Amino acid sequence: MNDADEMHMRVALDLARRGYGSTSPNPMVGALLVKGRIIIGKGWHRKAGKAHAEIEALGDAHRNDCSPKDATLYVTLEPCSTSGRTPPCTRAIIESGIRRVVIAATDLNPVHAGNAYCLFRQSGIEVRKGVLGKEAMELNAAYNHWIVNRSPYVTVKAAMTLDGKIADKSGCSKWITSKFSRRTGMFLRNGTDAVLIGIETVLADDPNLTARGKRGGTRLRRVVLDSSARTPVDSKIVSDEAAGLTTIVVLKSASHSRLIELRKRVNVIEAPSRKGRIDLKWLLKRLGKENVISLLVEGGGKVNAAFLNEHLAQRIAFFYAPRILGGCSSPTAVAGSGVNHFEDTLRLFEGKWCQLGPDLLLTARVSED
Repeated sequence: MNDADEMHMRVALDLARRGYGSTSPNPMVGALLVKGRIIIGKGWHRKAGKAHAEIEALGDAHRNDCSPKDATLYVTLEPCSTSGRTPPCTRAIIESGIRRVVIAATDLNPVHAGNAYCLFRQSGIEVRKGVLGKEAMELNAAYNHWIVNRSPYVTVKAAMTLDGKIADKSGCSKWITSKFSRRTGMFLRNGTDAVLIGIETVLADDPNLTARGKRGGTRLRRVVLDSSARTPVDSKIVSDEAAGLTTIVVLKSASHSRLIELRKRVNVIEAPSRKGRIDLKWLLKRLGKENVISLLVEGGGKVNAAFLNEHLAQRIAFFYAPRILGGCSSPTAVAGSGVNHFEDTLRLFEGKWCQLGPDLLLTARVSED
């Protein structure tokens, strides 16, 4: 591999990360224009509906009084080739006189996939693809999953003691982990489209479920699994100024009078049942249709177990505090009936440990796909 290509692509990936939490439902993309070993333009996609990274880089070059003619463009994702809310980037690249394009990853969107390579080569532009491709794909794991499956990329997040307890016998859970873990947890919220909890969490904690510092004008959706419509109308997620971003998911058997009250303040979805509970797979497809590409599950043990046992989660983020609670009656991070045989346990892949002050964070994929 050309070392210069890799070096410049790393810069482009860093630029792409600046769009964290603000580009959905679009992917994060960074672009870099290089001419004669000199960077003449930088850009990243800032928000859906705004200029794409390639156009930002071209504009930056012009502001720097540099012509992109005969330059090399480094871009973390295959440029779009059709008109949407913005014109196709491929046309602007071809018309600019760029001589060479280095692309990290192919866009899995079938509307664009592979088109840019053909258009560039037909126009005499040299193309190289796959430079730091794995890193680029991981950066947009949520977008890629949504494009292929049309359902959100699900991360199950939990904070617990070393023995897996998420609350004491009385149900108190504040604060198990340190401020360092809570800060990282807020960072995860800032990068997701929606956060999901169960009704028991609402009744026990009355959480705000806010995302302080979320950028780009996007706002965090709040989803509550509440089969019987027990969510109090004076709870924070129903009565605060962001109530319009709250969705209560109920079964059709829920109290009609309760639904009338809730619908005055929040969105209500009546979901089909599966084994007497909300059909989570159906719900994920419904959220996917509403352009929710990433979902952070912050439920209790039952909700976490439902997503993990039904193989509906793609990733976990488990925060561990250096404490041991013990006991049989304290709730655990993953509840349910468990498995009968050890070989049936849920396996994790590509686990990464990170120290956060006194705490440890484990992130891992929950499938090999």
